[in-house]
Amino acid sequence: MEENQESVQPEPETDQDVTEELPPKESFRLLKRTGLWFLAFVLAASAMIYQRATGPTYPMKVAVTGDIVAKLIRTHESTSDAMVELPVEQNQEQPPSGTLYYKRFRTDDQFTAVPMQAVEKDKRYQLEAPLPEQPAAGKLEYYIEANLEGQERRFPPTQDSNVVIRFKDPVPDGVLIPHVTLMIFSILLGMRTGLAALFAPYNMRQLAWLTLCGMTVGGMILGPFVQKYAFGEYWTGFPLGGDWTDNKMLFMFLAWVFACSVIGLNPQKKTTALHRVVVFTAAIVMTVCYLIPHSMGGSELDYSQVDKGIDPSKAIETGRK
Repeated sequence: MEENQESVQPEPETDQDVTEELPPKESFRLLKRTGLWFLAFVLAASAMIYQRATGPTYPMKVAVTGDIVAKLIRTHESTSDAMVELPVEQNQEQPPSGTLYYKRFRTDDQFTAVPMQAVEKDKRYQLEAPLPEQPAAGKLEYYIEANLEGQERRFPPTQDSNVVIRFKDPVPDGVLIPHVTLMIFSILLGMRTGLAALFAPYNMRQLAWLTLCGMTVGGMILGPFVQKYAFGEYWTGFPLGGDWTDNKMLFMFLAWVFACSVIGLNPQKKTTALHRVVVFTAAIVMTVCYLIPHSMGGSELDYSQVDKGIDPSKAIETGRK
């Protein structure tokens, strides 16, 4: 008798086998979210650094000698003199000497000369001299002339690039820290929401509303308090003034208000192409605003009014470049 041979058939793939060969859905979503958060962090950090570094209150960097770069200050509190520092090489035949020249900004004043002291610091010499304290929003224009290794040098090198420093009243940490923290989280959330509109809209609605909440508290509530403490007014943007910082905040806030009003609050509401467009547009508005240098057109003391006897707190203007 011939043996009955059973034909061996390959076992069909089960759903479990196929699932094991592919990344689990939840793990893939987690990886995607992590990547989008990382990209949002890079975009937000780049925007904030660029805005700060290009603003008129960021220290002006000037090359001195070799690898030495001086940071000439452009903002200071009105409660004390502002110390101007110029680091120089120590291995010179004679100690360096220099003179600080300053005058009130946008005035016909003559420059006042202040001899700088050579102080040994961190194995280097450092020329130091104070600028007199000014009322809130007061500005001084200054430059340095120094004798380094027998050569006369000017910092900054040209007359049309003199340093301008603005004074401000101190802001309590209890107001400033929450304001800055919430604005940092708002730009981060805004960038992440814009990326969600492009690549992963499943949590876009929640992110958009979190962005709006952060901007409302950090920018529209705490921001005016910071402005009040620093320069004496709660709001100096449209329609009361030309402060670019306040105006940027207003544009960003309105963009997110419009976006959130379109997408709504209901988490069960279907996300449409229109929803993604308005959210992405709000993120673009935020990005453009952050590309505008910080503190442009801000509060500035008009010394011509002060010279007429007007109280400095009543002689502050905005919108001047």
